[in-house]
Amino acid sequence: MLLCVALLVTGCSTSVDDHKYHRPALNLFSYFDGEVKAWGMLQDRSGKQTRRFSVDILGTVKGNTLTLDEDFVFDDGEKQQRIWTITRHSDGHYSGTAGDVVGEATGKTAGNALNWQYTLRVPVGDTTYEIAFDDWMFLQDDVRMFNVATMSKWGFHVGTVTLFFEKQ
Repeated sequence: MLLCVALLVTGCSTSVDDHKYHRPALNLFSYFDGEVKAWGMLQDRSGKQTRRFSVDILGTVKGNTLTLDEDFVFDDGEKQQRIWTITRHSDGHYSGTAGDVVGEATGKTAGNALNWQYTLRVPVGDTTYEIAFDDWMFLQDDVRMFNVATMSKWGFHVGTVTLFFEKQ
C-alpha cells in the first residue's frame, strides 16, 4: 500500500528538466535586465482571491549577479519592497537572497521554465509566518512571462500566488 502511494506521489511530480525543449529558452538575467512590470494575485487554500498587487521591477546585471529591486503596491494601498540578489552558477542553477527570505533560495532553468524554491517570512497582523514557496516561471515570448507559486506551511498547501510579467 505504501509503495502504491509513493509511486502515485512521485508520478505526479514535475521536474524543471521536463521543460528543456520548450521555447523560447529563458535567460533569467537577460529577461530581468532593465525594467519589468508585473501584476498578480494571492489566493487562499480554497482558491478565494485575497489580494491583488502590481510590481515595478528594476533589474541590474553585473557579471554573474542579478539584483532585482521590486516595489509592490497592493490593492489595499500597502506598499512593500523586496531586493533580490541572485547568483548564476555555471550548471544552470541559481541561488538568491532577500531580506525577508529565510536562508537561501535555490532554482534551476531548463527550456522556457525556472523552478525557484525558498521560504519567505510573511507578516500577518502581529505575527510572522515562514511560508515555503515552490515558484514556477514560464517564458511566453521575449516580453511576457507567467509565474505560479504554491505556498505551504508544515507541508500543507496554504495558498497560491499568480503573476504576469511584462518586460518594458
